[in-house]
Amino acid sequence: MMTPYRPELILVQDQSWQDAATCGILERLPGVETRTIHDLEAGSFGDNTLVLMRYPGRFLKKCQGAGAELCCNYYVATYTWNCHLKCSYCVLQSYLSNEALLVCTNIGGLLDEVKETLEQSPGRMFRIGTGELADSLALDSITGYSRQIVPFFASLPNGILELKTKSDQIANLGDLDHRGHTIVSWSMNAKRICSTEERKAAAFEERLAAALQCQKWGYKIGFHFDPLIYYQEWENEYEEAVKEILSAVNPDNVAYISLGALRFTPHLRELVRRRYPESRVPYGEFVPGHHGKLRYFRPIRQEMYRKMISWIHAAAPRVLVYLCMESRVVWQRAFRDCQVPADSNQLELMIQRELIRDSRFEIRD
Repeated sequence: MMTPYRPELILVQDQSWQDAATCGILERLPGVETRTIHDLEAGSFGDNTLVLMRYPGRFLKKCQGAGAELCCNYYVATYTWNCHLKCSYCVLQSYLSNEALLVCTNIGGLLDEVKETLEQSPGRMFRIGTGELADSLALDSITGYSRQIVPFFASLPNGILELKTKSDQIANLGDLDHRGHTIVSWSMNAKRICSTEERKAAAFEERLAAALQCQKWGYKIGFHFDPLIYYQEWENEYEEAVKEILSAVNPDNVAYISLGALRFTPHLRELVRRRYPESRVPYGEFVPGHHGKLRYFRPIRQEMYRKMISWIHAAAPRVLVYLCMESRVVWQRAFRDCQVPADSNQLELMIQRELIRDSRFEIRD
């Protein structure tokens, strides 16, 4: 089991002392030096610093992938920023200016905003994830936020929560009444990539064990092979990973599997080269793609997707597979004879149909 995060310093925004979440987090971290701040002070803080603060903006936003040609119309709810797992390819390295981990203490504001948004469109199902700017569960042993958010989504007639993680920190999920409204998903990779490029995350076997436990607790589970990384042995090692996962879990409890090939900005490529000199991530032939990011040539991506899809469907024919941040042409060539969604709305409906097969979930007309 991976070691739970423990900071060396906690900075508490003065307004956050009013929030019950602050006291709960501090109680779980006895003996850690704590200081009060007005705002996040200028300066460089490492990931050994935890900042507790109130977030003044809107928590709920459309996923940045919403600009892609085919997008699943996912929503993200952000209440934590940054990650201590230090995956070599992580985009947060070039996206956020500070390495400190930030946790919002006004979690009630997030719940109010989600409820208000969903009530405005009662006939639409919203799939909302919390893993865009931080791992959904890596800090959950400290925050305990899942114990509030999962039951909250269970009460919403048109909301599904996705908790996406590379951790095995699932202890808080065991006795919650989720009513089928929460999917717990894991970012997975070939074992070699897990051990070399995701060193501080839970091991491949630990993530799979956590998925099996959540399945026993009645959760739908998901898997995201993103980023797929192209290297000489990729084919054998990714096939092995797919087979091991789908032979261990019950495919009927898998909500979906997404696939996405490695992509990064030129700036991030240079950061990875400097910070992780042994990484294989920056090397290979790349071309500028969507949003100016570097990515593998299209024939390489299509080959990887075709083979991943064939391995997945050989083991679990009914599991829904979709691509992340790809064009319609890539979809068509990756899925070949399978039906490709006509647009983003149809892709959203495909995922919805898969999720609402659980009779506990209903959408109001």
